[in-house]
Amino acid sequence: MKYIGAHVSAAGGVANAPLRAREIGAQAFAFFTKNQRQWHSKALSEEEIAAFKKNLADCGFKPEHILPHDSYLINLAHPEIDKRQKSLAAFIDELQRCEQLGLTKLNFHPGSTLKKISDEEGLSLVAQALNTALAKTTNVTAVIENTAGQGSNLGHRFEHLKAIIDQVDDKTRVGVCLDTCHTFAAGYDLRTPETYAQTMQEFDRVVGFSYLKGMHLNDAKSTFASHVDRHHSLGQGNLGIEPFRLLMRDPRLDNIPLILETIDDKLWAEEISLLYSLI
Repeated sequence: MKYIGAHVSAAGGVANAPLRAREIGAQAFAFFTKNQRQWHSKALSEEEIAAFKKNLADCGFKPEHILPHDSYLINLAHPEIDKRQKSLAAFIDELQRCEQLGLTKLNFHPGSTLKKISDEEGLSLVAQALNTALAKTTNVTAVIENTAGQGSNLGHRFEHLKAIIDQVDDKTRVGVCLDTCHTFAAGYDLRTPETYAQTMQEFDRVVGFSYLKGMHLNDAKSTFASHVDRHHSLGQGNLGIEPFRLLMRDPRLDNIPLILETIDDKLWAEEISLLYSLI
């Protein structure tokens, strides 16, 4: 079964996120557990945690179909140790917030080398940070999102994802989220049954579907292999509808959160209905 949703707002408190997801007909959702553009946020209160869990259950969502996203400020590959340590502390806090909310995944971008160190060094730094963070927490899986490869961002090659996973000690608590826009912009085509099959075969060969813990479903304003990260509404960009029809009919994508991050939240209910109609 497919579990489709969107990255909804948690404005007014995290307990509102499940309610907003239900309003658009979602069966999965993503959200930020804190302000994604600030280093520090106040701790979650017992009341907030209880209200979130109640709304989650009342709305019929299961924890495994929720894919929280960490702060955009975090860079676990930062070449400067003090800034990397600041990112690590914030990442551990994000994992702990997910633990408190009873959630099982935290999605994150692998980070950027800022062109000051090699990709290999940066990937190793990410893995080292994950080892530290996972040792200080329990139950939550760190889910690496692939990137478009804009600037000096890591994670745009499947080999990057594998390099991080290979260096993580507890492989039961690391996974991958594939973003369709990022995948396409990074040079992996999804637009025809043939290229979709080739890309998914390559992902399985290099990383393995056992590590796929979620997906972001976005059309692309960016062009193929442009390494530019620009999302679009479904069917309005350079991917078109065909990749999403193929995704919806792929049983390997059952039982994981499939999350819209398309640019017009007014279309989310319509896009979710569209995706379900493609199954």
